[in-house]
Amino acid sequence: MTIEGTMTGQILRKSLREGELEPGNEIRIAIDQTLTQDATGTLAFLEFMALNLPRVKTEVSVSYVDHNTLQTGFENADDHLFLRDCAKRFGVYFSKPGNGICHQVHLERFGRPFKTLLGSDSHTPTAGGLGMLAVGAGGMDVALAMAGVPFPMKVPEVINVRLYGRLPDWVSAKDVILELLRRLSVKGGLGKVFEYTGPGVKELSVYQRSCITNMGAELGAWTSLFPSDEITREFMRAHGREGEWAPLFPMEDAQYHGVIELDLSSLHPLIAMPHSPDNVVAVSELQGLKVDQVAIGSCTNSSYRDLKMVAELLKGKRIHPDVSLVISPGSRRVFLMLLEDGSIAQMVKAGARILELACGPCIGMGQAPPSGGVSIRTFNRNFKGRSGTEDAEVYLASPEVAVAAALKGRLVSPSVLGGYPKLKEPDRYPLDDSLLIPPDPSPVELNIRMGPNIRPLPHLPAVAEEIDATIVLKVGDNITTDDILPGGSKVLPLRSNIEAISKYTYHRLFPDFVEKMKRLGKGIIVAGENYGQGSSREHAALAPRYLGIVMILAKSFARLHRANLINYGIIPVQIEEEVYVQLQEGDQIRVQGMLEILRKREEFYVEVPKKGIKLPANLNLSERERDIVLAGGILNYYQRIL
Repeated sequence: MTIEGTMTGQILRKSLREGELEPGNEIRIAIDQTLTQDATGTLAFLEFMALNLPRVKTEVSVSYVDHNTLQTGFENADDHLFLRDCAKRFGVYFSKPGNGICHQVHLERFGRPFKTLLGSDSHTPTAGGLGMLAVGAGGMDVALAMAGVPFPMKVPEVINVRLYGRLPDWVSAKDVILELLRRLSVKGGLGKVFEYTGPGVKELSVYQRSCITNMGAELGAWTSLFPSDEITREFMRAHGREGEWAPLFPMEDAQYHGVIELDLSSLHPLIAMPHSPDNVVAVSELQGLKVDQVAIGSCTNSSYRDLKMVAELLKGKRIHPDVSLVISPGSRRVFLMLLEDGSIAQMVKAGARILELACGPCIGMGQAPPSGGVSIRTFNRNFKGRSGTEDAEVYLASPEVAVAAALKGRLVSPSVLGGYPKLKEPDRYPLDDSLLIPPDPSPVELNIRMGPNIRPLPHLPAVAEEIDATIVLKVGDNITTDDILPGGSKVLPLRSNIEAISKYTYHRLFPDFVEKMKRLGKGIIVAGENYGQGSSREHAALAPRYLGIVMILAKSFARLHRANLINYGIIPVQIEEEVYVQLQEGDQIRVQGMLEILRKREEFYVEVPKKGIKLPANLNLSERERDIVLAGGILNYYQRIL
């Protein structure tokens, strides 16, 4: 089967630099644009600096500050200066704190149909809402893309989601993606791209489409794509960029690996229960649940349409006295529009607290719920502890459901609020770029400011001939990058200091992990399915490697985390269930002739000497991936050839 006629195939064909467009093949594609944010960008620019290049080679690269904006110490402020200097020196746009969340700003200001975007954030697929092939990756891959190195990926399977009908009142785009998560699970998109077609597409605005593509990341997919049609053109005209619009549709003979039929008119308000985005039920099943906190915003639901809906539903009302309601606008353009039309005043009069234009509570940066509290959030992830409160119960829902909960103090159908507001997309947004610093047209010589918390990348040695290490952890399915290396205001400021941040590796789940690694010197982790699901944070691979983790034996890996493990020289090994059950924490593992295995073999055996057994394992690495692991990581590999 060929994917050439799909929207994905058309963009990949245009961008292809190496390989053939056959599903499962490894290819390499040219990257037109990159984005980084401050939580991942400091490391990405340290990596770019290590490549010793004078300037980025992409059409557009943007450095956003939207994650680490709580300046409770010098660390975040120093990182912002570092990123600003890097942008000036290397020819990158710099989006200052207060300009908004990277994915929404990029959608409005830079996203272009038929182009490729690589971002050091797992929700980069947001830009698929306007027909862009937008993929999340680790910072090292983004640094290489800025250096002009084609991005490696496996040709995906392409799934067609055909939309029919029109969303009923009180049902939103959030319910569309929650329905897909309910059907497919957080593993349902591994190795896939989801393309949305059908007559229902024209019923969705670009902001609604981008909500769906944003949370497509929770399916584990490479990315998600909508056509670029007249609705896309109108969106770009409203943001002063109609001249950058290009049409994109699947060809008549497009072939898909599967088709999902979804009647929009059949949907009803849905909600994801703790502690996974795919733990989805109807809101009606949880009616009456007492609510302590409501948080509206994030890169998923902070558009003008979402927040105008919130303002209209709050108009003339007061939030329940037992509820804290916080709202985060997604971009400066949206915020200015909401100020000018009186929406912010309506929110404040109702009792809402307006937060900074940033990711904020979504990544545990403030607004942690009370102990044991119930928080209804319009965000994309509700992993245990991610909110900053370990025993909080976090639910994911649409803005309409969230407002109803804030007003009533309990979970209810939003239809109890009366008539459904009819909203119109603005014809024009305030074209304010005052917090966006464009790159200089020619290279700039300057000394980049590096505060005391910004440390050079640690040297990572090459793989040893023999692996002889202890299983330090055995974990189950769906371990997240938040589990491996948590976020929040205490940990995120350390992202540019690997020695410091590594002390928090597995801190929540296994507080003795770091001390155990110090004692042993090196170790192996055994895991179940979908190891490393969640964010693009490469620190969740680099910190374990720094501590001495040399190999992960897992039943399967999340796509992004697997790439990060390879990039930092940790060997990702696939095992079957019958092997998983025989391995226990404390077992000593031995693999002899590891270098020869990495060079030439797929299948090999791991030995457990004390048990007298040898167990089958599989590498499933491409030739390029083998070379990277053998070198001890991708930076070692490219420093030799660039």
